[in-house]
Amino acid sequence: MAQAMKIAIVDDEQDMRQSISQWLALSGYDTETFSSAEDALKVLGPDYPGIVISDIKMPGMDGMQFLKKLMGSDSALPVIMITGHGDVPMAVEAMRVGAFDFLEKPFNPDRMSELAKRATGARRLTMDNRALRQEMSGGTQIMKKLIGASPVMERLREDILDLGQADGHVLIDGETGTGKTLVAHALHAVGSRAGKKFVLISCAAFEEDALSRRLFGPMRPEDGQLPAVEEARGGTLVLEDIEALSDTLQAKLLSVINEQGTPAETRIIAISNLQEAGRTCEDALRPDLFYRLAALRITVPPLRQRGEDILTLFTRLSEQFAEEYGCDAPQVSAQEAAQLLQAPWPGNVRQLINIAERAVLQSRRGSGTIASLLMSDHEEMQPVMTTEGKPLKEYVEAFERMLIDNTMRRHKGSIASVMDELCLPRRTLNEKMAKYGLQRSDYL
Repeated sequence: MAQAMKIAIVDDEQDMRQSISQWLALSGYDTETFSSAEDALKVLGPDYPGIVISDIKMPGMDGMQFLKKLMGSDSALPVIMITGHGDVPMAVEAMRVGAFDFLEKPFNPDRMSELAKRATGARRLTMDNRALRQEMSGGTQIMKKLIGASPVMERLREDILDLGQADGHVLIDGETGTGKTLVAHALHAVGSRAGKKFVLISCAAFEEDALSRRLFGPMRPEDGQLPAVEEARGGTLVLEDIEALSDTLQAKLLSVINEQGTPAETRIIAISNLQEAGRTCEDALRPDLFYRLAALRITVPPLRQRGEDILTLFTRLSEQFAEEYGCDAPQVSAQEAAQLLQAPWPGNVRQLINIAERAVLQSRRGSGTIASLLMSDHEEMQPVMTTEGKPLKEYVEAFERMLIDNTMRRHKGSIASVMDELCLPRRTLNEKMAKYGLQRSDYL
């Protein structure tokens, strides 16, 4: 069962704190209240298991200063700001700084509950991802997290194990939404630096001056942290959107790399998210920096190349969302399985996650189809399928494997129950499970 999310309510007015707390408690949330931002900061650490609702006008540290402190500590913490009537510019500024959303006084309690639901959902996903990274820190769970039995995923896992043990810098590229950041975590987890610092910076998330300070220093006293090249010393520094580095910052990074010598004290993993047609990471970086970063290289495969993995991933994701929303996971028909396998998936795994969640919500309402979800994402696609067809036999086998897998999961490995539901004799079921690499022990 998912961990219960907390909601920290920060407001200098006692009546407001109590009314918000009571309303959210009736909605099933675990609330705690604070009369000042200063008091709240003593409790709200980087891994606070919940969200924050804060007034924007408070004595002492006001809501904007409070928000900036929270974002500096944990930029993924959802913070809902309460603003005065007509105070739109301040609300816009709060969103720019990193607020999740805002409520304007006097606010509708139902609107607040809906925002709290969305924010806690986002926070739960963040916390789950962090827990995943902690599990992976020893490298023991990595193969289970990189789901898939397709040849390209087998090759990806082999590459991670091989390159994880090497000392050179790594360039990870691939289409958007393929899981390049997860691969970076995996490379760190299986290597000799697994127990050391892992620092991730998105080069596209900062203006140039701020990025220069964050990477190389000098940091301001209020930043409360070391420059990334010092913070990651001896460990791994991951630079997402490496192509966003200006010529000046590329020169600084190259200087840092050259100063380290061989083997490098700090491993740099560069992630390229370049999407411009006809342009590559090699085009965006100066040649000497590119060849230093691309000494080792991993290209993460797009989802459309992963075959039956698509159905496996969809099943796992829909089960997770069904548990979160308190309903049954949708049953996938043979036609829908073929549609999932045929879709081009331009958004890759990230798009599949979105489709799985929406499919669960549709199923809960008793309406809609997977095909309609795929078409709504890409209305121009007529029909929804890749340019490369597959033999009918492959679609049939993929659906058959998914059906047996889902039924085994639902019955927790009970062979008798699966035989009964699928009308299969024991020998046939055993043969098909062996054919598809399914083992009863995985479902117990």
